[in-house]
Amino acid sequence: MAEDEKQKIRKHRHPGSGRRHTRPVPRGRQVDPRAQDEVRGLLGDGPRRRDLLIEYLHRLQDHYHCLPASRLAALAHEMRLSLTEVYEVATFYAHFDVVDEQDEPLPEITVRVCDSLTCSLYGGDDLLANLQKAHGANVRIVRAPCMGHCDTAPVAEVGHNFADHATVDAVNDLIRRKDTHAHVPDYVGFDAYRADGGYGLVEALDRKETSIADIQDALGKASLRGLGGAGFPTARKWQFVQAEPGPRYFCVNADEGEVGTFKDRHYLESDPHRFLEGVLIAGRAVEAKAVYIYLRDEYPAAREILLREMAAVKAAGLHGGMEMHLRRGAGAYICGEESAMIESIEGKRGLPRHKPPFVAQVGLFGRPTLVQNVETVFWIRDIVEKGAAWFTGQGRHDRTGLRSFSVSGRVARPGVKLAPAGITMQELLDEYCGGMAEGHSFKGYLPGGASGGILPASMANIPLDFGMLEKHGCFVGSHAVVVLSHKDDIKAVALNLMKFFEDESCGQCTPCRVGTEKMVKLMSQPKWDQPLMDELARTMTDASICGLGQAAANPLNAVLKYFREDVTS
Repeated sequence: MAEDEKQKIRKHRHPGSGRRHTRPVPRGRQVDPRAQDEVRGLLGDGPRRRDLLIEYLHRLQDHYHCLPASRLAALAHEMRLSLTEVYEVATFYAHFDVVDEQDEPLPEITVRVCDSLTCSLYGGDDLLANLQKAHGANVRIVRAPCMGHCDTAPVAEVGHNFADHATVDAVNDLIRRKDTHAHVPDYVGFDAYRADGGYGLVEALDRKETSIADIQDALGKASLRGLGGAGFPTARKWQFVQAEPGPRYFCVNADEGEVGTFKDRHYLESDPHRFLEGVLIAGRAVEAKAVYIYLRDEYPAAREILLREMAAVKAAGLHGGMEMHLRRGAGAYICGEESAMIESIEGKRGLPRHKPPFVAQVGLFGRPTLVQNVETVFWIRDIVEKGAAWFTGQGRHDRTGLRSFSVSGRVARPGVKLAPAGITMQELLDEYCGGMAEGHSFKGYLPGGASGGILPASMANIPLDFGMLEKHGCFVGSHAVVVLSHKDDIKAVALNLMKFFEDESCGQCTPCRVGTEKMVKLMSQPKWDQPLMDELARTMTDASICGLGQAAANPLNAVLKYFREDVTS
C-alpha cells in the first residue's frame, strides 16, 4: 500500500492528526481533589489498613447519608486499594447506599421497617405500606430483615433511633423532630459494676491468685456451651485454640441476626461489664493479641454503651495489654457465621470460608482465632464465683444449666426469659410468658429462630435444649422462640422465613443463591408442588457451603411434615 494511502487511513481513524489519538483523560474514575480532601478529613489520622475499610465506609455513610461514587474513589485512593475492592464491599452490605452524583440524592432520613416474622404478625407489612404512601422524596422508607427488637413488634428504625410498637404517627413524629440518634437505656455502668465486685476475677488472674486452668476446669464442669447456636463446649474450644502457635486472636460474635433473637442485645444494653469481664478472661485464656467485638449495625445503643465502657476498662488498666476493638457490621445476616464474620472484620465481603481449615487454626489475619458468642462469655464470672454446681443445678428434664430464651410472637409477655435448660415450650409459655396473648390459642412455635424449624402445639412437651429436637427435624439454635396462634397462616409464615433466607444469602454458592429464590417462587403459588420442593430442599441442604443454605429448608420441611392440612387446604 502506498504511503499516502496509509496516511489517509490514519487520518480517518484519528481525525485532525497523523499520530495515534490519545484520550483526553486517563482511563477509569478520577479522584476529585475536593472529594479527596473531604475523605481525608473524615478519616483523620487513623491508619489506612484494609481491615478498617468497613469502619471508614460507615463514616462516609453517616456523613453523607449515602456513599457518593466520587468519595468512594477518593477512599480507594487514600487506602491504596483498587476501586473494585472498595465497590465490592460497599455494595455487599445492606446498610451502605452507593449512589452516583448524577442520580437524585438520597433523602437525609432513612426509615427501615422490619418485615420479618414477628413484626409481620403484628402489622409490620401494613406499617411499611402506609409509611411509603405517606412520604414522598423527603424521606426514604425501606423494608428491612429482623432487627432484634422482636419483643416490641412491629418496629421501625428512624436513622439510628428505634420506634418500638411502631405506628405511623409515632414514626412520623420522630421524622418531624429529626430524632434519629440512638437512645441509650439505663444500664450497670463501670463504677456500679466495680462496687459489686466486678473485675475481681480478672484481678485475681493477674495477681496469680487463680489460674486459667482453674477457670477452664470450672467451665468444663459447668458444661458451658456456645450459646450462639452451635452449642460447642466452651472449655474444649479454648483448648483447641491454646494448642495452636501464637500470635492468636479472639473474636466475639455479637451479630445475632437470626430471626427472633435479641438476647445478646438485652445483656449488652443492661449489664455490659459482666460481658466485658468475660471477654477479658477468655482473651487471657488464649493469650490473644487482640479481641475484636463484631456488633451488628442494628444495635446502635449497644455500640454507644460499648464504646464508652470499653474506654473505661482501658483507662483502669484492666485490659492487660490486649488490644480491644469494636467493629460495626453493616446489615448482613451471613456475618453471624464465624468465618464470614472474620472476613468482614478483615474489611471484605462476608463470604463464608470453606472448611477445613477451621478458624481455631486459620482465622483472623490467618492466625488461630477463638470465636465466642456474647452470652457465652457473659456467664463466665458467675460460673466461677458461684461454682459449676450452681449452674448445672438449674436444668430440667435431665438437662443442665441456664438458657436465655428470646420469646416473641403471640404471647402475653414477650422478652428475654432466663430459664432452666431443658424447659419445655409449654412450661416456658405458662410459667414465664403469662400464657398466650388475649384472643389467641396456641398452634405452633419456632424453637430456634428461622433456621430451627416449626413444631405444632401438640409437641410442646419436648425439652428445649441442644440435641433434643434434631430427631424431629428441628433444633434449638440460639433459643429464639416465636409462638404462633390459630390466627396465623402457616404457609405465609414459612414463606416469610424463606424470603428472609433469599434476601440474606451471600450469593457465593449456587444451591443457596438460586435455591432460595426458586423456593420462594414455588411457595408463592396457590398450590404447592411438593415433590419438586422436596427435591430442591434436599439439594440446598446437601450442597450449600454454610449453615444458611443448609438450614433454609427447615421451616418448609417442618410445615410439610407437621402442618400438612394447612398446606393442602
